[in-house]
Amino acid sequence: MARTAVFGGSFNPIHYGHLLLADEVLDALELDRVLFVPAAQPPHKPNAQLAPARDRYAMVELAVAGHPKFAVSDLELRRAGPSYTVDTLDALRIPREELFLIVGSETFLDLLTWRTPRRVAGLVLDVQRVSSVTDYFLICSGKSTTHLQTITDAIRGELKGEGVQLRHAEGVAESGWILLDYGDVLMHVFLEETRAYYALERLWGDAPVVPLDGS
Repeated sequence: MARTAVFGGSFNPIHYGHLLLADEVLDALELDRVLFVPAAQPPHKPNAQLAPARDRYAMVELAVAGHPKFAVSDLELRRAGPSYTVDTLDALRIPREELFLIVGSETFLDLLTWRTPRRVAGLVLDVQRVSSVTDYFLICSGKSTTHLQTITDAIRGELKGEGVQLRHAEGVAESGWILLDYGDVLMHVFLEETRAYYALERLWGDAPVVPLDGS
């Protein structure tokens, strides 16, 4: 099975920045392909602000033509209703160890508003009743040290831009884990094998998982 990164979005329109990002991820993670998936009905964007879905798909098709490792799928155009990422990943039936998801930093920080986001990326534990250190643990995984560092940089950069101050940071990507302390929220970014080793979900077994279903 090909190592595939799924790159979804409205692509209204697709531009050089999208292509550059996809190419950099392709090289950094040694992927076999990047699959662009234009959203027919993005849940977080009013359709009135978008070009017709078929037009946006055609623009993506033209933009990726000629790149041997870029492809485009009309999966979300063929599916009725809002274009939820979790439904698309399920429909693609790509084994998790071969699947990567490309998202921008702004999109990543909107993760809690996604539909069933825990199935897409990570886990949030409410530890208010079992810990005096913080209120919530946000746990997410990267598939490589580059992926882990990219997630961490996106979180730090976007929250800094919003005026949210980082209190403390520990770990480095090469160690397989990074911790970001934002006071009420501790963010743990792990390599998948490191996350399995530390098993915070089991360690904090008494902490309820926060429901993250979005609209």
